[in-house]
Amino acid sequence: MRELTFGFSPCPNDTFAFHALVHGVVEAPFRITPVLLDIEELNRRAHNSEFALTKLSVGAFAAVGERYRLLRSGAALGQGVGPLVVTRSAMTLADAVRGTVAIPGRETTAYRLLRLAAPTLDATVEMRYDRILHAVASGEVDAGLIIHESRFTYADHGLHKAVDLGDWWEQETGLPVPLAGICARADLDEETVAAAERAIRESVQYAFDHPDASREYVRQHAQEMSAEVCAAHIALYVNAHSLDVGEDGLRAIARLVDAAPVQGTL
Repeated sequence: MRELTFGFSPCPNDTFAFHALVHGVVEAPFRITPVLLDIEELNRRAHNSEFALTKLSVGAFAAVGERYRLLRSGAALGQGVGPLVVTRSAMTLADAVRGTVAIPGRETTAYRLLRLAAPTLDATVEMRYDRILHAVASGEVDAGLIIHESRFTYADHGLHKAVDLGDWWEQETGLPVPLAGICARADLDEETVAAAERAIRESVQYAFDHPDASREYVRQHAQEMSAEVCAAHIALYVNAHSLDVGEDGLRAIARLVDAAPVQGTL
């Protein structure tokens, strides 16, 4: 049986959604070799077409060009799911971006949203998403652009929210926030792509129908995340758009890709 590499993140939403596919619970005409990496690392590796299937930030779609095509299943979109900008003291976004801002990667959707919301953004420093809260709290940087589970824990670090970029996007466009999608490499044949899309959808549906089945797999990759944060993470990022991106989801993706400049063109 053919093997396909599948790159996705170790975050609870991905391990929850793709557990059934990885473990052969849903039928597919191929075996999956999972590669779990930080989202920005997945974005970078897509430039070399490294994985047959991969999760990608919507912010990376333009730079990847024709190497991958979006599948309708497995996406991360929705309302109230956007990244946040946090600071040590309460301030506006305009004030927050006057200093150095830690970002989780220049191809992340979070960074693309920030550049749209704060055109005056200047000084940034890239670091892994899970280092940003500490960097802000310690004074290493003036503000941080946070994603994933950090939105549930920033207050524990004594930090303040300057802006919810998801709220900003929804108010500007009336569309869901398009964070990431599952993409198939362009050289895969149509039959394989259709089978992958179907298998991913069935894996997400299995996760909804059997929410406890992936518990051990999720915890294995959740580092020191509490059970409560894991559950909140899954509930926020795995939703109806994960089964099918939907027409409003496709419009949101197109709007974000077209609205924001590709890194390096400003």
